[in-house]
Amino acid sequence: MTISEAYAACREIAKREAKNFYYSFRVLPQHKSDAMCAIYAFMRRADDIADDESMPIEQRRVVMAQWVAAWRAARCGAPTDDPVFLAVNDSQQRFKIPDHLLEELVQGTTMDLEPRPLDAGEIQTYATFDELYRYCYLVASVVGLVCIRIFGYTDSSAEAFAEETGVAFQLTNILRDVKEDAERGRVYLPIDMLSECGITLERVKALSSGAPLLPADRAVFSALGMRAEEYYRSAQKLLPMIDSDSRAALWVLVEIYHRLLLKIREADGDVFSSRVSVPTAEKLWVLARGTTMSLGSRVFG
Repeated sequence: MTISEAYAACREIAKREAKNFYYSFRVLPQHKSDAMCAIYAFMRRADDIADDESMPIEQRRVVMAQWVAAWRAARCGAPTDDPVFLAVNDSQQRFKIPDHLLEELVQGTTMDLEPRPLDAGEIQTYATFDELYRYCYLVASVVGLVCIRIFGYTDSSAEAFAEETGVAFQLTNILRDVKEDAERGRVYLPIDMLSECGITLERVKALSSGAPLLPADRAVFSALGMRAEEYYRSAQKLLPMIDSDSRAALWVLVEIYHRLLLKIREADGDVFSSRVSVPTAEKLWVLARGTTMSLGSRVFG
């Protein structure tokens, strides 16, 4: 398999699965778009293993360990016909992406395979917001730190802003997916924030089963939504630090994710009666605007 074929395979995965991310890939120069598709395909495979409910958690751990071992071997030069490994290896070399960032990304995904026992039963959760922040760092901020290496930047302070932008995105995902996560035995709303509003894990599970929202439930969503809003401010500081040919891509991604957060907040926390999303027409409008920005940056530098 050639590198071009490997990147094409990754692009097909991104087209099929990436949703919000793929809109931003489309306004990047080709070589950067290829790299983003490769990184996304790598993330997608790790997530798919972690979330494959056709296997018990113990088996998923074994499959994950085998996949990680194969990737590490390919990274060290072992022959491979895996298009994702080939494309990721090429992207790492081209954009000087350090191994430790992808290792941290895998570490974050692996956390989803380690539910912890609590009084309410076997369920994965986080005691404090600080613990949740660490999870968000591993599964989202690390992605941001990889992305800015593909986008290009010169000011090292961009890394701190990329970290917090990743946290903003992940908190948005957590708010949107409370129902689905609870059904999988995962409650990412931190226990300390739930307790402040008098909410228990049993209550979260009841909400996912159709219990009506009460003011205290909505207060938890509002509090976490406000935290996310704070981190979105870092995205605005990051934008001007990114190379001009990639700025539009980051703008598209931030704009779509922030609009998703706003829709969750407009729903006053009701992510249970239907899945909150940004309509395709709205995403296409954002993409069109981003495309105009991208073309302008290429013409005028």
